[in-house]
Amino acid sequence: MASVGGKRFSLTGSTSKNDGVLSKISRSSIVTKGKQAVCGATYIGKKLSKSTGKAAWLVATTFLVVGLPLIIVMDREQQLNELDLQQASLLGAPPAPPEVISH
Repeated sequence: MASVGGKRFSLTGSTSKNDGVLSKISRSSIVTKGKQAVCGATYIGKKLSKSTGKAAWLVATTFLVVGLPLIIVMDREQQLNELDLQQASLLGAPPAPPEVISH
């Protein structure tokens, strides 16, 4: 608090009957609405990050339980098919045409 010419001035507010500049500004409707908007945005951001984290956990665990074993089985099947083709070519048998599934 500073004293100039017998009058007290304060940037954050004072105990005298005249409020400070920052105190008046902080109580203005624009600042109040801005604070409410920031609080609302923060709340929404927290909820969004929490639900995004839950969704990421769900996707990751589902992939580990279902997707990864499926990829391993498909790779193993591909290796067996290649091995069968190599054995057939070594034995001199004509290669089997690829299977076509018709509906």
